[in-house]
Amino acid sequence: MNAPLPAYVADLGHGIYAIDTGFHRERFDAAYLIVERGRAAFVDTGANSALPRLLGALDALGIARDAVDHVIPTHVHLDHAGGAGALMRELPHATMVVHPRGARHLIDPSALYAGALEVYGQEEMDRSYGRLVPVDAARVVTSADGWTLELAGRPLRFADTPGHARHHHCIWDEASRGWFTGDTFGLSYREFDVDGRAWVLPTSTPVQFEPEALERSLERLLAAAPQRMYLTHFGAVGDVPQLAAQQLALLREMVRIGQRHRDAPDRHAALVAELHALYADSLAAHGCALPRERIEALLALDVGLNAQGIEAWLDRERRKGGA
Repeated sequence: MNAPLPAYVADLGHGIYAIDTGFHRERFDAAYLIVERGRAAFVDTGANSALPRLLGALDALGIARDAVDHVIPTHVHLDHAGGAGALMRELPHATMVVHPRGARHLIDPSALYAGALEVYGQEEMDRSYGRLVPVDAARVVTSADGWTLELAGRPLRFADTPGHARHHHCIWDEASRGWFTGDTFGLSYREFDVDGRAWVLPTSTPVQFEPEALERSLERLLAAAPQRMYLTHFGAVGDVPQLAAQQLALLREMVRIGQRHRDAPDRHAALVAELHALYADSLAAHGCALPRERIEALLALDVGLNAQGIEAWLDRERRKGGA
């Protein structure tokens, strides 16, 4: 390959490439391409709008469409899998590898679309996601906890990792000693890096946030002694034990905030305000010098979704308790 890679493709080593899907803003949402002995697999796809960049990455790397063996969404939220069906149409030999709880939603995405519509509204669905393309059931394979898939002899091991969503799996790549974490290891935006050090926050997006399950999933990821994590939002991060400890501390404080405002009449607004304050204080301790207004702008979408996810969890706990 002689031509330089497009600006939206980053070579991370070990045959792994991060593709900035351009969703919402630059360096917000990544898909990954794993290349081994001329064969390839995508992990996460972004939304439909990412398709030109995904195919452009293949072209830049000289990889034919029929050399892609697998498309692997970490879970079926639309910023991770909204473009999966459209991508599969372009890849004649690829199989879709999806968590067993998510497979039906990619084969028939009508319920997935309806659920996202309830969270985002029609205007945002039209702007960001468009029409979801179904995947032929004959081309779908479901993962299992501990199952290993080989890409041209390169083992990719799957772990069932609920907490963010019950249809979430993470993928262990022994070659790079890294996990493709989807949203299980949280969000880490490069704007918040300080002297090369990343900052990460948990994502409690509705509607299946379960903090205890998320803690257990994080422990499972750490048990492999990973050297790096490949986050969909956004990019590869190292210093894994420190980031895990920081994320767990934030997760537990998010739970306390939720419990404190469980019965507040203005619960959502109170949660949003406290989450913004929590993350701003954590970033200040991290050494981030961005103005508070800039921090709040960068995190506005995630804070709103985190608040909604905490509310869904609180309401579910209330129903379980019969309150």
